[in-house]
Amino acid sequence: MSEPLTWFRSSYSDSQGGACVEVAASPHTIHVRDSKLGVEGPRFAVDSDAWSAFLAYAAR
Repeated sequence: MSEPLTWFRSSYSDSQGGACVEVAASPHTIHVRDSKLGVEGPRFAVDSDAWSAFLAYAAR
């Protein structure tokens, strides 16, 4: 059985429930979801190397 994910809300999310992106990391995968849709809402997962490349691109 796998460990449950620990989700972290984006620091850009507001306190009124808008723009709530949450991210969780497992050893080689980054998971992303919209917290407004609840724990059963859709999520996607990407390889940690792809996530790092995305963050580097977004920071430019």
